[in-house]
Amino acid sequence: MARRTGRRPGNPDTREGILTAAREAFAERGYDAASIRAIATRAGVDPALVHHYFGTKEQLFLAAMRIPVNPVEILRVIGDGGREGVGERLVRAFLGVWDSPAGVAGAAMLRSGMSSEWGARMLREFVTRQILRRVLRMLDMEHEPHANLRAALAGSQLVGLAMTRYIVKLEPIASASRETLVAAVAPTLQRYLTGEIDFDRTAS
Repeated sequence: MARRTGRRPGNPDTREGILTAAREAFAERGYDAASIRAIATRAGVDPALVHHYFGTKEQLFLAAMRIPVNPVEILRVIGDGGREGVGERLVRAFLGVWDSPAGVAGAAMLRSGMSSEWGARMLREFVTRQILRRVLRMLDMEHEPHANLRAALAGSQLVGLAMTRYIVKLEPIASASRETLVAAVAPTLQRYLTGEIDFDRTAS
């Protein structure tokens, strides 16, 4: 059955209907391919109404993911200072968000990513589009060889840290101080992003 188009009345269900359509579109097509117009059509509203409720596509994506903080503000701090020390800044900022009230939303996002394919797709889009791409851009690494693999390795370290500390609550990681974890994890992230890695090794 074709979805009805046209503007809906401004009722409480309209906003949630747009968010549901956005989650479906972002999960099915990815952030880049999902347009505001396509999301509006799926939700049965005018594109102008989507902009009215959420502003930009990026703001709509963050609302769909239920992320209470803007990654841009956090990553701006990470980008200051260039490549030197980026591993330490990244871990410290990451733990700072997770140890704040925003960590509740982060935990829900991780649990969703582990329990359904839809959640996994949304989690991948968030990590790739909102975090890793921005880090590469801030470090002027977007066009370097193996840049995406470096970013993905860094992402695997951060997601793994979040899972063990906040979801599984593996001790003593769960109760370790933030600075202890920064000191332990930052060198690995630094190597993943800027250090020597033998990317050309092939299986025998």
